[in-house]
Amino acid sequence: MSQSLYVTMQGPSEFGISGKLKNWDRTPDLLKLTVPVLFIGGKYDTMDPGHMRMVATKVKNGSVLICPQGSHMSFYDDQETYFTGLIKFLKAVADNSFKPGAAL
Repeated sequence: MSQSLYVTMQGPSEFGISGKLKNWDRTPDLLKLTVPVLFIGGKYDTMDPGHMRMVATKVKNGSVLICPQGSHMSFYDDQETYFTGLIKFLKAVADNSFKPGAAL
């Protein structure tokens, strides 16, 4: 992505949105998602885990996995939690045993 496009849309930093996306809120559209959705983040993520939990409740078939040792790259810094949870989610979707909000 070009730097000029990024700055126009996001602003100069992920930590303080000031670009055109600043007031863009797609939360009401989350109700339209009907497929199982897994939101994954880390305790030390730049995206607030509480916000991820809230978003997961807005999706009809949403679930969340917060990696206790993870950051924004939980697939790297909390691999065991990340991949165990992801595989459990995928298997539950595949065998139709998925339950929204179930602990992973």
